Amino acid sequence: MGADRYCVFGNPIAHSKSPEIHAAFAAQTGQDMVYERSLAALDGFAAAALAFAAAGGRGANVTVPFKLEACALASRLTPRARAAGAVNTLSFDGGDILGDNTDGAGLVADIVGDAGVAIEGRRVLLLGAGGAARGVLQAILDQRPAQVFVANRTRATADALALRFAVPDQPGRVAACEFAEPDAPFDIVINATSASLSGALPPVSPAVFGPHTLALDMMYGAAPTIFMQVASGHGARARDGLGMLVEQAAEAFFLWRGVRPDTREVLERMRGAL
Repeated sequence: MGADRYCVFGNPIAHSKSPEIHAAFAAQTGQDMVYERSLAALDGFAAAALAFAAAGGRGANVTVPFKLEACALASRLTPRARAAGAVNTLSFDGGDILGDNTDGAGLVADIVGDAGVAIEGRRVLLLGAGGAARGVLQAILDQRPAQVFVANRTRATADALALRFAVPDQPGRVAACEFAEPDAPFDIVINATSASLSGALPPVSPAVFGPHTLALDMMYGAAPTIFMQVASGHGARARDGLGMLVEQAAEAFFLWRGVRPDTREVLERMRGAL
């Protein structure tokens, strides 16, 4: 029979750490599986995914820029994938393609489990209103925060996201604003913009950071991002996105294999390898 096959699709894909993470999960839990990187042509994702499934592939992760196409390819969507409007995890079973999104679960597991910070009852500032923000907002709201502010350069985009995730019986629980508007400390500030990739910073007031703030950047690297440096400089506890990456992978692994790996050990190993 051979080992079950999985992969991650993206373009580019050489940088992906998913194969190392899933290999560590498989070794830890005794699962017979292989997991590889797969570079899909920018206009060839659906064909590549269907070919992989036809050749016996059991599942795939999907990264930039194919998460919307993966959502369209799926024959079924989980509620969290439907809320996100994007898919990062596919499961293949005959002709059935289940689309899921584990990003929000990964972020929440990292904040609550790894960082030890409760979201329930807290004030959260989510920077950015694009796909990354949309992918995690429902999972944040499921933790019952006191309020979530979605801040974005373009107010209309933030308004649209806040409206999409409005809580009918709790008006105002999701609010929208421009980056410059908030001027008081939040309990949790999440950078869901791509600004850190270019060494830039969302133009927010330093007043959003305080000594009790957890400031999490979805990006990660060997050194703290500029967002993390600024947050730390204003007294916040800064955290990067590596924990989210490992936790969302664990959620996908659980979906595929029915076994939940120990993420702490793998996160430490990945941190040491940066």
